[in-house]
Amino acid sequence: MKKSFRMIEWLLISLALLALIYWVSPQQLPVVIYKLALLTTSAWVAYWIDRTLFPYARPDASNMMWLQVAGQIRRAIIVGAAMIAVSIGL
Repeated sequence: MKKSFRMIEWLLISLALLALIYWVSPQQLPVVIYKLALLTTSAWVAYWIDRTLFPYARPDASNMMWLQVAGQIRRAIIVGAAMIAVSIGL
């Protein structure tokens, strides 16, 4: 069975940009890593906030399509809002 990597192009672009940052301005690399750590942590925390606030309204827990879509949109809004809040320093 062949395993495919999703969004491998974006991973390669990210690694190339990190190499470029290291080549142009190596002192900025810790800042970039710090910001990436903040974003990934905020996404993880927001996911668990959504699961805690809505324990019985998980996006995959319903047989009705519109409830699944609403749950996915709700989770995307919560995660996106948390990531934006952390990104701008609130």
